[in-house]
Amino acid sequence: MTKSDELLNALAKAVYAGGGIHSATELAFMLSVSCNPAFRKFLADCVKKGLLRRVVKGFYESVITPPESETAIYKIIKKLRSGVLNYISLESQLSHIGDISQVLIDRVTVVTKGRRGCFDTPYGVIEFTHTKKPVEQIAPNLYFDPNIKMYRAHKEQAIADLKHCQRNLHMLEG
Repeated sequence: MTKSDELLNALAKAVYAGGGIHSATELAFMLSVSCNPAFRKFLADCVKKGLLRRVVKGFYESVITPPESETAIYKIIKKLRSGVLNYISLESQLSHIGDISQVLIDRVTVVTKGRRGCFDTPYGVIEFTHTKKPVEQIAPNLYFDPNIKMYRAHKEQAIADLKHCQRNLHMLEG
């Protein structure tokens, strides 16, 4: 079995276990090799051959067994800002609950305790907005969405986040 075949086999098993988006380090671990420059070159070659797709710098998915497209962007969000509180808020959440008429189909707005940033992925743009508010103040205003396996803001929190970030409030429905 070639190294490429081993990688595709490991990725297929990972998708069935709920995975699908992996860092170079995770892929190296799956193959029991070190994540050195040679391995990173191997991953780049797999991307060129069309076996892997780079979803964002340092993170990959299998072209043959990709994650479900409906939840892939949320998996990328969790990988990009793992270890800190992240929740769907701002325009994405207000659109999700029907409080703004615009439907965001190519962007997800996320409030994070981690770094702010914008990432262009094959599944849409991920916009991270940093908050300095303590987790204890935010947590009571969040709920867990089992479909995306992430937290979402309740309406009041999403509006408060929108005001705090000085974003456009004109789109809020009466």
